[in-house]
Amino acid sequence: MAAFGTEFTAQMVTSHYQNGQWSALDVVPVAPFSLHPATHVLHYASECFEGLKAYRRSNGDVHLFRPDRHIVRMGNSAAQLLLEIPEPAALEQSLHMAVQAVIDEIPAYPGSLYLRPTLLGVEQDIGAAARPSQKVIYYVLTSPVGDYFAGGLKPLRVKVEDQAMRSTPGFGAVKTGGNYAAAMRQVVRAQQELGADQVLFAPGGDVQETGAANFMLIEGDELLTKPLDGTILPGVTRDSILTLATDAGLKVTERDFTVEELLDRAPRGEAALTGTAAVLTPVGTFLYNGQEISVGDGQMGSWSSRLREQLCAIQSGEAPDVHGWRVPLKAG
Repeated sequence: MAAFGTEFTAQMVTSHYQNGQWSALDVVPVAPFSLHPATHVLHYASECFEGLKAYRRSNGDVHLFRPDRHIVRMGNSAAQLLLEIPEPAALEQSLHMAVQAVIDEIPAYPGSLYLRPTLLGVEQDIGAAARPSQKVIYYVLTSPVGDYFAGGLKPLRVKVEDQAMRSTPGFGAVKTGGNYAAAMRQVVRAQQELGADQVLFAPGGDVQETGAANFMLIEGDELLTKPLDGTILPGVTRDSILTLATDAGLKVTERDFTVEELLDRAPRGEAALTGTAAVLTPVGTFLYNGQEISVGDGQMGSWSSRLREQLCAIQSGEAPDVHGWRVPLKAG
């Protein structure tokens, strides 16, 4: 299978907002959009998106994983960007329509169908720097994906960055391309200069998250992570792991903590990144001020392994869904 996120189905769902209303949802062939050079999104970054998955169980049934949380988060992102967005019921319908349209292309687990709902401000107006776009495109693109770690799950090398910021204050909770663009330079530099896989942003010593995933630290019977204060993305996988950790008897602590505390705890604990694509990925080494600090023994810890396996079992349909996270695909 092609690299994650590079293979697409031939159908997508679209709707257009203009003159104060949304058009009906429609399944159309995937094709390029024609955008005027003055289109709002090209100048003022008026866009946001989501990323979630649909899974095919061993018995052939298809379900979406926690679409309600993604719908809420997309609504919050749109509100911050002053982008018009379809009603939650329409968003839910669009996700089921997108999956149903390409149901035969959903690979067996550990593969899945990745969904990318997206909003773009498309008004033609380069003078609208301080005004939201009055025209918006909503679409749901789908991509059959395999296991994110086809070559095997390996502990990551993560640079701890205590100067640069991943996002602007109050905008870290928004899933918009600008946040990823802002982090990219730091991530690429760390890859080239240090052989790092990712960057953990900790401006002023405040540990937050990486360029593309939430972060958590486990020591003893405590899981420590940054609270949802607007600086980090309210990850759906993050929430799922915290719930499973509580179920398993871990003490989940959401509070601010410093780079100093992080590096002090690391040799005795476990660290991991969480996200839709990678689920839960262990951190084996921190890179900070020319030093390499091992996390535990440098391998995936027992808690990280257990929590990852539990979440994957729920997503695949092999474990009971006591929290109601699996949403069966609705008939078209």
